[in-house]
Amino acid sequence: MRTDSEEMDPTMAHEPGAPLRVALLGCGVVGSAVARQLVDHADDLAARVGAPLQLVGIAVRRPQRPRPDVPVDPTLFTADADGLVERADIVIEVIGGIDPARELILRAMAHGASVVSANKALLAEDGPTLYAAADAADVDLYYEAAVAGAIPILRPIRESLAGDDVRRVLGIVNGTTNFVLDRMDTSGAGFAETVEQAQALGYAEADPTADVEGFDAAAKAAILASLAFHTRVSSGDVYREGITEVTAGDIQAARDMDCVVKLLAICERVTGPDGGDAVSVRVHPAMIPRSHPLASVRDAFNAVFVEASAAGPLMFYGRGAGGDPTASAVLGDVVAVARHRVAGGRGPGESAYADLPVVEMGRSRTRYHISLDVADRPGVLAQVATAFAAHDVSIETVRQQAAPGEGERAKLIVVTHAASDAALAATVDALAELESVDDVASVLRVEGA
Repeated sequence: MRTDSEEMDPTMAHEPGAPLRVALLGCGVVGSAVARQLVDHADDLAARVGAPLQLVGIAVRRPQRPRPDVPVDPTLFTADADGLVERADIVIEVIGGIDPARELILRAMAHGASVVSANKALLAEDGPTLYAAADAADVDLYYEAAVAGAIPILRPIRESLAGDDVRRVLGIVNGTTNFVLDRMDTSGAGFAETVEQAQALGYAEADPTADVEGFDAAAKAAILASLAFHTRVSSGDVYREGITEVTAGDIQAARDMDCVVKLLAICERVTGPDGGDAVSVRVHPAMIPRSHPLASVRDAFNAVFVEASAAGPLMFYGRGAGGDPTASAVLGDVVAVARHRVAGGRGPGESAYADLPVVEMGRSRTRYHISLDVADRPGVLAQVATAFAAHDVSIETVRQQAAPGEGERAKLIVVTHAASDAALAATVDALAELESVDDVASVLRVEGA
């Protein structure tokens, strides 16, 4: 028999045939699905790992609450999360948020447990603390489920593309916003109406702020950029715009250009102020051509488009949320870390050797679609063109439309060539100051063309 101290020493080889003790923190939609899959597929999981996975407890706020959809012994439910993580070999954290998740993960690692987490917010805010704790304890920290649900994207970037040079990651990583924008495109409905529909279908929370304002996508973008560019990127480094200002008119303008509007997470290598490589990470709505692979991502699905030097373009597509899809990613990580425990080793940890600077949004290069309400008289187009030229922004196309019901007003649609975001923003400010411009009605970035 092993002593208590030996049981908590992750550097020792696992005793052949002994079960691995699994603790589950949280039993909401994802946690319930994880528990069901641990029970329903126990034999297959044991065969794949090389040892049984024994669920030793589920930490919840109200242990006595009936949970008929979770097929486990009711005595496994406990409010003592601290004690639970201290007696586990593997801890699965699906409670979300910063605290107490951070303290519980650190406690678990200090007692020799490997950790599988779906906590994008915590990893994006304080990943380095968790990576350091995992290194100090010589345990695994895996988090595939933190980005894009069931889609295997983090491990391919971290491991399969480890020998390549990732240049850009472009993704739809929030299902709620994709559903809203897709329905606005296909039905012509407005933003508020479509959000209500998403809430009725269970795609959006009662308070959808984290989704529609881009916070959720920004956390995921930080994780993707950190892995892709071997650089520590936090959610505070990510430029963020949500979709609350996207109107039915913007959707129609995109349709007129044979484009769709998507909320994109964009992580890319750019040229830094010193002329060397740097990293730009941003989340915002943008028009993309309907011919682009991401344009066909419908409803609440997610997709991530990766561009690597040798591998070229790669596309990862699937369900980005939901109990069973996310549980699939969690269990994939559980099997991986369990195999490491059986073999007496651990998987790859953080790779931040590149330590590239993360630059401000203004250095990113993009194209703009700008809709202006202007006076319909000679010389207006020349004034508008001068404003663009003054900030070294080249115009690609200009289209003028008569304003409905107003003989002396017109709508001017300008699409630019790629320029720095700072130059484009300064141009928009200058346009708003022109006497001939009544309103800068709409501004959207254009990507993927």
